[in-house]
Formats: sequence, structure tokens, C-alpha cells
Amino acid sequence: MATILTHPVVPLTLGLMLGLGQKRLPWPLVLTGMLAAILPDLDVISFKLGIAYDSAFGHRGFSHSIVFAMLVASMASIFHTRLRSSILVCWLFIAFSTLSHGLLDALTTGGLGVEFFWPLTEERYFFPWQFIQVSPIGVNRFLTARGWRVIQSELLTVWLPCSLLVLSVKLATYSSSSQKSS
Repeated sequence: MATILTHPVVPLTLGLMLGLGQKRLPWPLVLTGMLAAILPDLDVISFKLGIAYDSAFGHRGFSHSIVFAMLVASMASIFHTRLRSSILVCWLFIAFSTLSHGLLDALTTGGLGVEFFWPLTEERYFFPWQFIQVSPIGVNRFLTARGWRVIQSELLTVWLPCSLLVLSVKLATYSSSSQKSS
């Protein structure tokens, strides 16, 4: 899996690109999206409960599915007014934020894959490109040389591209608005 530090980067990137703090994607919605991006990894509790990793209720199982993302988005949409958003924008942003978790995990170099299509199938998938170093599970395992290599991998393969994407969009927007005012 990608780390708990990196999963929120995807919704934050989307928020920054689309106008964070403005009416389109207000702060409360983006912060909720960042939390939703972490939510699927609560399934690590399954290890403590003795649920097998390869079970639909194990790690990277149903909580990483499209259906789960839709359910989380539906529940969050109940609070769309508190999130200062329309129901549709809220639902779409939270669904994408939650689903982004599985998308990042499918780019990692380890594990059993992601059950995107649960409950239709319990088959697990990886993307053909697996360039994010898989994170060790647990704080003690994370605070090691391997954990540091994972952070370096994520900085290079997720944080840097997301930062460059935001910078590019902001520069294009600035350039476009500068040309209109001249």
C-alpha cells in the first residue's frame, strides 16, 4: 500500500487544481476528501481479527472497491451543506477521493492486488506499472530503512508529479488571465 501520508495527496492535488477554497471545492470538502482517501486502510484491522489477507474482507478487499467508494460518497453527501458543496460535486469528489486509494495501491510493488470490482468478483488487480514501493504495515515496521525508502519512492512517484501538475495548472491559469487583462 501507499502510506497514510501519500493517499491524501491525490484529493489535495485535485482541490488545488480546481480552485481550493473557492465555491467549486471548498476547504471542508477537500479535507473530507483527504480523509476519505485514507479510509480504505482501516481494513488493516482485519489482521488483528484473524481475517485472511486474501479474503474479500481482508486488506485491499471490499474497502478498496468502486462500490465502497460510492457508499462513502453517498454517506458524505448527506452532509453536503456542511461541506459547502452541492450534492453532485460532493458525491463526485468524495467518490474519486476514496477510489484514489485503491488506484495508488494498484501501482505498488507488493501485496495481493486490489478488489476494485467487489462484490461482482473477488479478483484482485494491479496496474501493469508498479512503481510505488509498497509500504510496510505498522508503525514499528515503517520507522526503518525500508520505510524511508518507501517515503523516497512516494516523494518521487506521487508527490513530485502531483506538485508539477498543480504548478502547471496554476501557471496556465495565471498566463491565461494575464493575457485577457492585457
